Amino acid sequence: MANSPSPILQTINLSKSFGGRQSLADVSFDVHPQECLGVIGPNGAGKTTLFNLLTGFYHPTSGSIFWQEKAIHGCSPAWIARQGIARTFQNIRLFKQLSVLENVRIAYDARLSYTPLGALLRTPFARQQESGSNKAALELLGMLGMADVAQQPAGSLSYGFQRRLEIARALALNPKLLLLDEPVAGMNEHEMAEVLDLLRWVQREFSSTFILIEHHMGFVMELCQRLLVLDFGSLIAEGSPSEIKSNQRVIEAYLGTEG
Repeated sequence: MANSPSPILQTINLSKSFGGRQSLADVSFDVHPQECLGVIGPNGAGKTTLFNLLTGFYHPTSGSIFWQEKAIHGCSPAWIARQGIARTFQNIRLFKQLSVLENVRIAYDARLSYTPLGALLRTPFARQQESGSNKAALELLGMLGMADVAQQPAGSLSYGFQRRLEIARALALNPKLLLLDEPVAGMNEHEMAEVLDLLRWVQREFSSTFILIEHHMGFVMELCQRLLVLDFGSLIAEGSPSEIKSNQRVIEAYLGTEG
């Protein structure tokens, strides 16, 4: 990307093998601030493995990951999350028995600094921090159009609203980079349009940077400025949506198989 600022995330020859089977092979790319980067490819191409490496759930067999010029490969998921990288999952992972507000508060509470003893004794400082967490969670839900359902159990929400809540919980971590794993999987056209509008709003409001895995090509082409294409663990193409749509190798490996 000409005249672009320094990348906030960079991978160099990133590889991952499981028992001799290579899931990802020498994948190198940059992510720039406020970019929406799409990662596409057939099932088994290595997309989720890539996310698991970026977030510390897997450690690379070889290669490097740099976050704001600091090496993070081999670091724990909790440490990486504290650096400003948050994630949603392909399978929704909400606390469905808890309220919508409580689900978001869990993310805010993870950033509180009072001690366990302070929480037990209900010190003024602990109460003040908890009150601030509750207020921030309500404000975020309001911004995302979910204030009216704040007290409902998360499990009672429609599928589309559960996806929206998962994004809200990720945003409560105040991430600099948000990894979205199939955010519109299983949605109808109306729900997808709502998520598209939501993510565009989030990117404007929070100056967010996204990496997106998604199989719905219309959604990817609408939202992302740049795409990576994986096939059998290798990066076979990189470019704008229009470049990817006309790439013969991509058509043969992936796009041509649709429908």
